[in-house]
Amino acid sequence: MRVLVVGAGAIGGYFGGRMLQAGRDVTFLVRPKRAGELAAAGLVIKSPHGDVTLKNPAAVQANQLAEKFDVVLLSCKAFDLENAISSFAPAVGPQTAIIPLLNGMLHLDVLDGKFGRERVLGGLCAIAATLNDRREVVQLQPMQSLTFGERDGKMSDRVRAIAEVFASGNFGSVASEQIIQDMWEKWVFLASLAASTCLMRTSVGNILAAPGGRDFLLGMVDEVTAIAAAAGHVPRGPFAERARAMLTTEGSPLTASMFRDIQAGAPVEADHVIGDLIVRAEAAKAPVPKLRTAYTHLKAYEKQRG
Repeated sequence: MRVLVVGAGAIGGYFGGRMLQAGRDVTFLVRPKRAGELAAAGLVIKSPHGDVTLKNPAAVQANQLAEKFDVVLLSCKAFDLENAISSFAPAVGPQTAIIPLLNGMLHLDVLDGKFGRERVLGGLCAIAATLNDRREVVQLQPMQSLTFGERDGKMSDRVRAIAEVFASGNFGSVASEQIIQDMWEKWVFLASLAASTCLMRTSVGNILAAPGGRDFLLGMVDEVTAIAAAAGHVPRGPFAERARAMLTTEGSPLTASMFRDIQAGAPVEADHVIGDLIVRAEAAKAPVPKLRTAYTHLKAYEKQRG
């Protein structure tokens, strides 16, 4: 099975690299600068699960892409989605399965419109990773997982075949029969964390230490949960308990990657992660004042950075 990983940054580089390390047929679709870095130093992974340097990983640039692949693993940010689609479109054939790891749900409609719903699976990942100054993939915590599946809940032959390939990477891959529920639950937690830490510009622990901080955090969770419930995806008990525990741990340094993007002056996924929830809240007539304030804050940031 041939796997095309779109990008060789922190997410694509880690999951694609682990499969490549296991001897799987993996190719990275990269821009010219990243292609040069991979050719010179290889794909370097620094991780609690073991370091590895993969010399001369197979890499291709968009203008060189002509072959079809069995799987396209898509790990870009939402604001890069259109460019990513243009770059990997030549690799999509009649039997290609596209597995997006983007947050939220809006990207599913975009990918369905371009490639057809039958080619687009659901997917999500959980990992804390970054590229350091030497352009090495650095996994910051042992946590790692990649969950995917058919959006209709069936355990198809193609999902079983992909699961075998992903399992070889030893990164906690899961073939799910409830992938849309899984994606909604991640969205609830991520949006609550991002909206809170971006609006307050600090960590969960510091918010909790402020007057009214706990009520603010749990109130944000309640607003986002109400939107999920209106969509028919109430977070399941064990997930809801874990999410609330993580958002009420005193002294926690936890922040969202969106907040770290703001600190770096980088683009943010305001519309995809927060704005789309507000659209859904309006349709459900669900009041979300905290979420609206966070969205206004993010859009003001976008305006400021131009």
